Amino acid sequence: MLQDVLTAVIAAGCAGCVYLAAAARVVKQYERGVVLRLGRFVGGVRSPGFTMIIPFVDRLYKVNMQIVTLPIPAQEGITRDNVTVRVDAVVYFKVVDAANAVIQVEDYRFAVSQMAQTSLRSIIGKSDLDDLLSNREKLNQGLELMIDSPAVGWGVQIDRVEIKDVSLPDTMKRSMARQAEADRERRARIINADAELQASRKLAEAAQQMADTPAALQLRLLQTVTAVATEKNSTLVLPFPVELLRFLEKAHQPAPEPGRPQPPRPLDESASAPAPAAVPPAPDGAAPDLAPAGSPGAAPDDSPGAAPDGSGLPVEADGADPGPPADPVSVTPVRAAADAVSHASQEDWPRA
Repeated sequence: MLQDVLTAVIAAGCAGCVYLAAAARVVKQYERGVVLRLGRFVGGVRSPGFTMIIPFVDRLYKVNMQIVTLPIPAQEGITRDNVTVRVDAVVYFKVVDAANAVIQVEDYRFAVSQMAQTSLRSIIGKSDLDDLLSNREKLNQGLELMIDSPAVGWGVQIDRVEIKDVSLPDTMKRSMARQAEADRERRARIINADAELQASRKLAEAAQQMADTPAALQLRLLQTVTAVATEKNSTLVLPFPVELLRFLEKAHQPAPEPGRPQPPRPLDESASAPAPAAVPPAPDGAAPDLAPAGSPGAAPDDSPGAAPDGSGLPVEADGADPGPPADPVSVTPVRAAADAVSHASQEDWPRA
């Protein structure tokens, strides 16, 4: 009898342990429990910690309350300005009502994913390409509102939606690159033209300033020559000012001494020799004198107008040189200078 009682107690204890093992549940801190008893929601949402259910009668669903990151697959669509693009995004959401997340929708993750894909396609068709590339904040807000509206009844709250990437066709990329290059070139030309305008104004002011002081132009020329000569890769042709040559000529010419005549200038060797003097006709009955003046056979001319050196030029009685002939047509300037030098008095030049 006692043995039967002990056996019954042991059997009851084992059954109780099995019951407790089957009925005991642990809900984590980031989870909430939804109990369906015989298919009906009862008892409200179970809080985190240890909880008990009726085995084989109750069914406990644990719902994660953390923020879920759900990537949206890339969706291909046509924008409002007829450009084909591929856009992918990411959705951040969390469950705020565990009971609705279990009861109102079969799989809230799959539902949110599909809703995000359709909303993304719709937002692509309503936007321009420039909005997709530059105005993403506005598109993100619109996409968030489109997904959040039906998700409120599912016990899901959309935290934020972000468009990750916008893929464009290669032809569109090349067109955009050409457009950007043309815009950059336009801006560069405008800046260059503005710089030329400012430079022309400054050059006009500099030219006006140099016109007042001509020496500044020479200094600027020397500065330019110095800047070009540093490279040593080009031939420089420098115009030499004539004023500098005149200055050097005056600097190297010796100063004349008072009371001392200047030496004669060298004669031009290419000048023609003086023509022989014409022989005057002889008187009646006398033979003409054909010997040139100054030859050994010629008789000396004692007339006061004859030159003592036999050159045929008239000389005054007192030895003064009358100068070049009076007829400027028959005597060249070179001949006149030669005659003036040759008939100068020897007393006027210093002895060697």
